[in-house]
Amino acid sequence: MPTETTPSDPIRPTAPTAPTAPTAAVELVIFDCDGVLVDSERIAARVNVALGAELGWPLTEEEVVRRFIGRSSASIRELVAARIGAEAARVWDERFVTLHAEAVDAGLTPVDGLPEALDAITLATCVASSGSHEKMRHTLGRTGLYERFEGRIHSATEVSRGKPAPDLFLHAARRMGVDPAACVVVEDSRPGVEAARAAGMRSFGYAGGLTPAEALAGPGTVVFTDMRDLPSLIAAAGPATGTARAGTAGPRSGSAPVTRPEGGGTGGPPGPGGRRRGW
Repeated sequence: MPTETTPSDPIRPTAPTAPTAPTAAVELVIFDCDGVLVDSERIAARVNVALGAELGWPLTEEEVVRRFIGRSSASIRELVAARIGAEAARVWDERFVTLHAEAVDAGLTPVDGLPEALDAITLATCVASSGSHEKMRHTLGRTGLYERFEGRIHSATEVSRGKPAPDLFLHAARRMGVDPAACVVVEDSRPGVEAARAAGMRSFGYAGGLTPAEALAGPGTVVFTDMRDLPSLIAAAGPATGTARAGTAGPRSGSAPVTRPEGGGTGGPPGPGGRRRGW
């Protein structure tokens, strides 16, 4: 059984702005895009490693994941500029757009098990991503997922602060007309789960990609590794109290155990089915 750990990352989490534990039944599922809906994080990591080697900031894939994953393109530009200068950051940003788009066209796919999970989720859904609308139209369109979320897609370009600040998730909840306490977030990055906590939302941390489970674990977060388990995990998410602890939440037979927050219960009543560069 996994134990909850505190990641030893020098990047400090954003202080929560809505620290009280959510108690409402789930009404809305907010999905991140890259690494949650589409299997694009490996592409982005590969491109960033190559650009770093070319432009003077050698990075390993692990370092790229820790520094960049989950952040908006504006935040990444700031990090790059602080390290190797504004002009190099501009070139990096432009080259990333081109190389990433080429790799997406060469063979981007949905995250394994994601289509089946979407088919089984009956609650309202939306997307809230650090990526731009242009990027999401490309990646979601390339994988046949854009129509599932069209009209319910929200980008960090619409708010003043990207993840790990709560702004994007709070914006998505407002646009969808749902109280933050009745929202759950599906994320695959540390800034993403930190943003959900800061927004007062429960989260599901997908550890089947590049981000290690220990970087996602924390209060109010269920960590899981198989996207096919998501519908049952959401159904088991009732009013939540306390902080996270190690445990299991009824994954499918043979799948890895999950780390879940204290508090059980049943999910809320079914709602209407749901459906826009950074990561």
